[in-house]
Amino acid sequence: MTNTGKLKIVFGIISTSLLIMLLIKLKTVPGGMILSGLALGIIFIGGIIFGCVMLSSMISMIFKQLSFTITFFITTAISFLVFHYQLYSPVLNIKVPNGYHGEINLVLSNLKENRLDINQYGIGYLNESTFNKTYLRPVVKQIDGKNLDQNLVGFNPSTFFGKSAGDGNSIRSLSFKITPDKETPKNDDIFIWMDKVDSKLILLKDPNLGISNKSITIGFND
Repeated sequence: MTNTGKLKIVFGIISTSLLIMLLIKLKTVPGGMILSGLALGIIFIGGIIFGCVMLSSMISMIFKQLSFTITFFITTAISFLVFHYQLYSPVLNIKVPNGYHGEINLVLSNLKENRLDINQYGIGYLNESTFNKTYLRPVVKQIDGKNLDQNLVGFNPSTFFGKSAGDGNSIRSLSFKITPDKETPKNDDIFIWMDKVDSKLILLKDPNLGISNKSITIGFND
């Protein structure tokens, strides 16, 4: 087998493997409007493949020694890898006080590191990168190690977390709820928590203006 043939096989396998992993990952990605994350992702993948076909055709026409197939596999592999990075979401490992139940609010903060040890008011703090990338269901345990996965209730139909609405000088958070062991999971028990947030840690677009409002809008599951 020639080196060209080996390259075709290697990059073909890499590109195909990345595509399969993308399709699996898209099942957990939040959607938008009326489309699921998988549907939107497939549309985007179609655009990637079309773009790679066009780019590979141009490259192979300019550089006659380069095979279209190899160029196509290389460009799709790079594009799929970038798409994987764009879809990355950290899985948060959250600790709550023993026996805690109620709403959890992870506030967008100016900290470099996340604070995922939730206080008695159900408040934790996320850095900007984590806040913007997170959509996967978290791992939540009590301080004594008890896993609370069965007690978690998401606040949004397309992703686990509810997300507060507001401008750059609002308190913004990702939210969900922990129910007591004997309670049927519900999502209608919301309390006022913003007065308990440490204002020094809030990430504001213009700190000199202070917090512009304390209203919050959360999407609920049906």
